[in-house]
Amino acid sequence: MVGHQSLRGLAAYFSSLVHWSARGDVLAAARHQSFIASHLLGGLLALCVFPVYLVVSGKPSLLGAVAFLWFLSPIAIAIFLSRTGKFAAAHLISAANFAGLVTYSAWLTGGIQSYLIPWMAIVPLEAALAADRRVVAWAAGVAAIGLVVLVAAGALGYVAADSPPLSPALLGLFGALSATAYAAGLAVTIQLVHKRSENAVRLGEERYRLLAENATDMITRHDEKGRVAFASFAAQQLLGEAPGRLHGDGLFERVHVADRPAYLTALSRCYIDNLSIAVEFRLRRAGPADAARYVWVEMRCRPMHAAQERSDRFSRAGIVAVTRDISDSKAQEAELMRTRDEAESSSRAKTLFLANMSHELRTPLNAVIGFSEILSRELFGALGEARYRDYARLIHESGEHLLNVVNDILDMSKIEAGKFKIVKEPFDVASLVNSCSEIMRHTAEKKGIALLVDVAPGIPELLADKRACKQMLLNVLSNAIKFTDAGGWVRLSARADTDSVQLIVADNGIGIAEQDLPKLGNPFVQADNSYDRSYDGAGLGLSVVKGLARLHGGSLEIASTLGQGTTACIVLPLEGASESAEAPRRMATVSAA
Repeated sequence: MVGHQSLRGLAAYFSSLVHWSARGDVLAAARHQSFIASHLLGGLLALCVFPVYLVVSGKPSLLGAVAFLWFLSPIAIAIFLSRTGKFAAAHLISAANFAGLVTYSAWLTGGIQSYLIPWMAIVPLEAALAADRRVVAWAAGVAAIGLVVLVAAGALGYVAADSPPLSPALLGLFGALSATAYAAGLAVTIQLVHKRSENAVRLGEERYRLLAENATDMITRHDEKGRVAFASFAAQQLLGEAPGRLHGDGLFERVHVADRPAYLTALSRCYIDNLSIAVEFRLRRAGPADAARYVWVEMRCRPMHAAQERSDRFSRAGIVAVTRDISDSKAQEAELMRTRDEAESSSRAKTLFLANMSHELRTPLNAVIGFSEILSRELFGALGEARYRDYARLIHESGEHLLNVVNDILDMSKIEAGKFKIVKEPFDVASLVNSCSEIMRHTAEKKGIALLVDVAPGIPELLADKRACKQMLLNVLSNAIKFTDAGGWVRLSARADTDSVQLIVADNGIGIAEQDLPKLGNPFVQADNSYDRSYDGAGLGLSVVKGLARLHGGSLEIASTLGQGTTACIVLPLEGASESAEAPRRMATVSAA
């Protein structure tokens, strides 16, 4: 038990010496660990043998001391691999060093006839651990060079033949046995490395098999011609077919005829262009021939690569594809398209209805307004009864009110549809304010309301649609006069700063409750929306103002206190910004006079 724990601790120590770049690969880590362990143990063994050599042979010569120091060099090579992770370079250095060490030791002990000659066969055998034919060829080459050097040295008489105390037969037996033991150790090491490699491959295959078998998406592998070489078990769930029936052209034959060009094009581009490609198509599920049902799927293709034997480059080995059922998302997409078409159809129907209403309502309203005005003015003679004049006036006012409502509805629909065209031109703000105040002054005086005008000096010309600006200002003024009782006041002001003009309408009327302020500006919404409210109107005036201001890149801001009055501020940019521009949001504070 103690010995087993010691071996595990030693293996853990050697594993800790593996360079970080090789720890992620089980097989590479095993090879690094075997190389480091064999070289460290070989160097330590040389240190252990040195005292025995001193006892047997006594004080070594200078050449013998050099040989023993050379035996410690594998420790330095192990440290090199541990620090750099350069496995091939370490094997090349080790092969050259090992061949040189054996050549030098054999030269000291008889040259080509030395008992250490069998160790030359170990040089390429140890290089086999690199799993690189270049390293093995290099090791065989340096071993052959060592043998040639020994033969040449013997022929020229340059062999330093020490006289060992043991007989040549015993030395030959020692050399053969030691080389055989070392070769056996290398064989065991190679076998362990191969076993780890097989375990790693088997574990990887098991993981991929479990992944493929339990994935809900179908995984397929295709060759360079697009034929299926492997299909996962999800094919049964997706298509109701055994995976084997999709091999070859089995999957292609289940693709809807209209979608086959897209399917083949995706596979071809993935393989030839080395690209990851996604494609959507329909696949036939298993079932009766007269009740074939197709499902929409999305297939994502990726090229597969295989390492070439003689280089680190990669070659394409086929295509791996992941296919999933997207029938539900396709159904949702179709439903969204249908809903969008219905909405567009409704929008077109609304536009057509409004266009018809414009013709069907405006034409008779103009007649009602015109003839009622003729009656109220008695252009073709006296009516006789005074009540007739009152009736004609009421018809005229009602017709004008209804025409204004129709115009507001049409303007609001155009704004919402993005079809309201504004024509920008520079104009004087003061003239616009004075014109609007003169138009509304009669209405204000008739109701007993003071209409005040305050235009700041030096306001620059405004680049905007003058007709739309006039409509906005008249709507806001009309609201202020409507919701202000007799004896009150309405103030119309104009201000300017560096980037905008503010048109401000303030009153001391009935005001608006705080909870109703967020609703203002929405179509058909008024602060008092009950059927028995005291003020008429469709609730479109402020929504039209808000929409027109937004078309200019501006805004409408309203501040109010219930029972104290309301302040409405129309902010228009001086530069004539587009609708997408962020309008500055400001509120002017108007003190009650």
